Amino acid sequence: MWLNLALLVVALGTFLYARHQRDLVEQKTATLFKKSENSPAEVKRVRDELAQMDLTEGELAQQLDVRMKYAESLKSAQFYIAVDTAKKKMYFRLGNEILREMEVQPGQAKSLKGSNGRRWDFVPVKGAFTVAGKAAGLSWEVPEWAYALAGQPIPASRPTIENGLGKYVIFLPNNYVIHSPPSPESPLKGPKPGSYMVPEDDLAAIWPRISTQTRVYIF
Repeated sequence: MWLNLALLVVALGTFLYARHQRDLVEQKTATLFKKSENSPAEVKRVRDELAQMDLTEGELAQQLDVRMKYAESLKSAQFYIAVDTAKKKMYFRLGNEILREMEVQPGQAKSLKGSNGRRWDFVPVKGAFTVAGKAAGLSWEVPEWAYALAGQPIPASRPTIENGLGKYVIFLPNNYVIHSPPSPESPLKGPKPGSYMVPEDDLAAIWPRISTQTRVYIF
């Protein structure tokens, strides 16, 4: 009788331990395959946006590459900038957290011809970049294209205007910028063609955190 009782106790203990292990496995499996609350909506939005774009194969590959790099940055512990051209929003983020949301005004694509016959072509910049530099209170020598944009003749001597491109300027590769509104004295009225303009207060707020290590994603 005592032997049978001992066997029953051992069997019961084995059963309870196996059930406990099964519950642990189910909990871990549920956690592992738990769906993100944000991911499905984000994936759907990206898919819809890409489907509506009239892109070549190369342009589509570039857009996908930018968005993949942007998604990777959501897991990082670094400050970075994201510009959503469809929403006309710029976000200053730390990993998955939005620290500041800003209105952004994209500079339009422009093909300009100056009074001296020179031409300039500006294509809105998109892609993944690292900040090339920044300047506050920049003394801007007005370029020839600024007069062509304003429909004015190009003077023989071009002036230098403080904050002519804006009080705050973030430089990107290939002469593209993110800048605050130009001073009233500047011939540039609005965003630089192909670049992006952000309210001065917003750039001032994030300015101390911007460096040549800051990544920028424009899509």
